[in-house]
Amino acid sequence: MSPAIQSPRLAARALITQENRLLLVNAYPKHHLGLWCAPGGGVERGSSIPDNLIREVFEETGLTVTVGELALINEFHDPKSGFHQVDLIFHCTLVNGHIDPNWKDVAGVVSKRKWVTQEQMSTMTIKPSSLSEIAFAPPGPAIYDPLEVILK
Repeated sequence: MSPAIQSPRLAARALITQENRLLLVNAYPKHHLGLWCAPGGGVERGSSIPDNLIREVFEETGLTVTVGELALINEFHDPKSGFHQVDLIFHCTLVNGHIDPNWKDVAGVVSKRKWVTQEQMSTMTIKPSSLSEIAFAPPGPAIYDPLEVILK
C-alpha cells in the first residue's frame, strides 16, 4: 500500500542583506546538522504570501521587513515520508529592528541568527545551495532550483 499523496507545503523565505552580509537562521531546532537557511516559514491559509513572510521574519528574528521581488523557487522532499516543500524566496528590505541575542522565536525552532558574507557562506552548510549566488547577485528574473532530497 502506498502512502497517501500529500500536497507540497508552501513556505516563504527572505533574503535580507545589509553591508554585503546576508541574514541566516538555523534550519532545525537545536541547530541540528548545523544547517543554515534564510528566515521564513510556512504560509498560512487566508493570508497573502508577503504578509506571511513579514510575520515569519518577525517571529524568527524580531525584524520588520518589506517584501520585494521573487528571487528563487526551491523544492526539497523526503522520499521516505512523502514530505515535499516549495520555498518561495524573496528579496526583502530591512525596515526596522536589529538582531537581539535574547529574541525568542515563538515556534521554538530558530535559536541562532547571524549576518554572513558570501565568503563565509562558502564554509557553511546552507540550503538551498544556490542561496549565496542569488542573495548577492543583482536582482533579476527568479530562478528555479530543482527538487533535492532534504537533509535530515
